[in-house]
Amino acid sequence: MLWHRWTRWWGCLPASLITCAAILLSGCATGSTLPELDISKSNVGVNDVYRLGVGDKLKINVFGEADLSGNYEVDAGGRISFPLIGALSAAGQTVPKFREALRRKLADGYLKRPRLTVDVTNYRPVYVLGEVRSPGEHAFRAGMKLRDIIAIAGGYTYRADEAYVILNRTSLGRAVRVPASSAFYVLPGDNIRVPERFF
Repeated sequence: MLWHRWTRWWGCLPASLITCAAILLSGCATGSTLPELDISKSNVGVNDVYRLGVGDKLKINVFGEADLSGNYEVDAGGRISFPLIGALSAAGQTVPKFREALRRKLADGYLKRPRLTVDVTNYRPVYVLGEVRSPGEHAFRAGMKLRDIIAIAGGYTYRADEAYVILNRTSLGRAVRVPASSAFYVLPGDNIRVPERFF
């Protein structure tokens, strides 16, 4: 009997109210059901694990070869166009691996024992969404930590849950929770969402 009364009462609620309730409940569950990132294994600086991506700008210096040295950008196809060798895949590679691939190409019939350096001069931005005062795209700087990017995004709003953030990083393959108080390194292309607190 009680069950029938409950279902009749629920069926009388406006559809908009039911929708709002569903959104609220799903929002509450989003953060609590996500796995927490093991920072001891994942907290590394940009030079350790960063993989090149579309839009990254590189400064390549080939010693003794001024015509080859210069600034290059990873294009929409994930490649750079380099003199002599043409298009070379870059996206998805670490800087050391890309440098070695370029060195091998140049050594294959073009230069004798080429020496070169590769530096990223302009990284992909970091995206900060949710309960911050200035959400959106923010420039990445090497050595940037979670607390730094939150400050750059204007800090928390009064609605923010300051206990953790939700991180989407391509290399992780899924969204994870990261304690907001941790000294966690941010990487280019990270998508960080500060959730709203409900209580």
